[in-house]
Amino acid sequence: MRIRDLPYPDPGEPDVRSGFRLMLWLWRSQLGGQLKALAWGTLHMAAVASFPLAVGMAVQAATERSGDRLVLAGALTVALGLAVTVGDTMLHRAAVTNWITAAARVQQLLARRTAELGAALTRRVAAGEVVAVSTGDIEKIGWFVEAVSRFGAASLTTAGVCTALVVYEPLLGVVVTLGVLVLVSAVLPLLPPATRRADAQRAKAGRATELAADTVAGLRVLRGIGGEELFLDRYRRASQEVRRAAVRTARMWSLIDAVQVVLPGLLLIAVVWLGTRLALDGRVAVGELVTVYGAVTFLLFPLRLFQEIAMAYSFSRPSAERAARVLGLRRLTRAGAARAGGDARLPHGDLYDPVSGLLAPAGDLTAVVCGDPDAAGRLAERLGGHGTGSGTDGPSVLLGGVALDDVPLEAARTAVLVQDKDPVLLSGTLGELLDVPSSGAVAPGRALEAAQCGDVLAALVRAGGAPDGDPMRARITERGRSLSGGQRQRLALARSLVADPQVLVLDEPTSAVDSHTEARVAGALRRLRAGRTTVVFSSSPLLLDRADRVVFVSGGEVTAVGTHRELLADEPGYRAVVAREAGGDDDNGTDGTAGTGRATAGTAGVREPRRHEQMEENA
Repeated sequence: MRIRDLPYPDPGEPDVRSGFRLMLWLWRSQLGGQLKALAWGTLHMAAVASFPLAVGMAVQAATERSGDRLVLAGALTVALGLAVTVGDTMLHRAAVTNWITAAARVQQLLARRTAELGAALTRRVAAGEVVAVSTGDIEKIGWFVEAVSRFGAASLTTAGVCTALVVYEPLLGVVVTLGVLVLVSAVLPLLPPATRRADAQRAKAGRATELAADTVAGLRVLRGIGGEELFLDRYRRASQEVRRAAVRTARMWSLIDAVQVVLPGLLLIAVVWLGTRLALDGRVAVGELVTVYGAVTFLLFPLRLFQEIAMAYSFSRPSAERAARVLGLRRLTRAGAARAGGDARLPHGDLYDPVSGLLAPAGDLTAVVCGDPDAAGRLAERLGGHGTGSGTDGPSVLLGGVALDDVPLEAARTAVLVQDKDPVLLSGTLGELLDVPSSGAVAPGRALEAAQCGDVLAALVRAGGAPDGDPMRARITERGRSLSGGQRQRLALARSLVADPQVLVLDEPTSAVDSHTEARVAGALRRLRAGRTTVVFSSSPLLLDRADRVVFVSGGEVTAVGTHRELLADEPGYRAVVAREAGGDDDNGTDGTAGTGRATAGTAGVREPRRHEQMEENA
């Protein structure tokens, strides 16, 4: 694989049983590139290691006044120089290619897993951990995978040089070989504590990244409640912990560096002293002494690579563990469940969740009321097929009697679309925002009208980002930060209506919208989605009164089903949730009282979201 050929047509299926197995799988996946780097690295280091031989030959030829041998030594030096140049250049190309392609493979795998899990991903792992893996971690993983081939070249060259020294000058060769073994043995005991300190540093850095990501995501709300300083102090403390951990790690690596300088220096002094004694005794020629000295000096270079591979492993192992943990998440865990293949036909019929007992008849507008907003979000994810696969969420949701887990991912997402309570708007034009896969039955204009986006379009045009006054060409900033909460909700609703899925699940689609707009949205939603299955999670009476049926969920299970008026009159728990701001439980079950309670709840139920929306606009 060349860099120009990225991305991979298929990044493959990684081994995620552990971080080490993941890195080993990455190494095997680019075996050709690793062998190239090993070959070029061996050529480069062997050529560098042979320079002392050429220098020794030249010195010996000069002492013996041999012109022919001096010419031979010069020619050998030129040849070795060319070999070093070619080997170093090609090694660098191969090493960088291995690094980038390994990182790109992990990045593609992460993107595939993120797309597969969707909104369920951040419920099973922290958003900050996903950010850490997809940014700094993939570089560290690629570093180690790439360094393996250079370490292999250094090992082969070191073994070859030591063997050649033993053959060339046995006494000095044995001393050098034993000295190299002592150097490696002296460094090995220092690596485990260095690795532990590096792990602690990476863990603290990961927590700091998670805190930063969560803070940025909630910055608007923090500004509204004046909580910036609180979170700033938390991040400052986390940052200082990372700094102290980094200092402790640096101290250990500094000690390893010092050992790598002192011990080779002592070895070099011992070799020079012994070689000088042998030369004075006439047992070693001057050229041979120069050759041995140069070889010992060269051995300091591969020893540095031994330290690099140890450092690369210590930093990449926790990164690989995190990557393996994220890549190990699966949408499916049941035996025999379909993955990418299988029957891609879209199922039709009622939507049924066997865990909660929720049934949404085909073609109806079903409203779901939950006392716990978090439970409502989890149930909405389950209805979209995103809540399953963890092994703890129970059997799959059924659509027309077919388990969504048994349907290929693309077909499942085409059939069921879930809009969560905090939808994301990507930067771009309004036309690009609404350019989504769809049935083509709902035009963008109809969707915008149904979502009551007239004031949003006017605001976009007034902002000056719409050439020729065309709102479809107006620019939307990242995550729609220039818009209020209610405006973002309505644009997201319009996008979902354009998609026109067979089943549309909306989680609190109008929580930040005023009551008059909410009433118009409820009526338009019912008309536009006529004949299509729609499930709305909401406690707003304005939406509930427009539903064909209302389902009350308490404790994770369906406890009552009926119309809004019936449940308001006959179900105290339902009335306590829907009309809680109108005085809580109301035991008066007459239609008039129920209607009054519903109207009051409708007014009160939107007062707090509007105050929150105003807070966001002021922030």
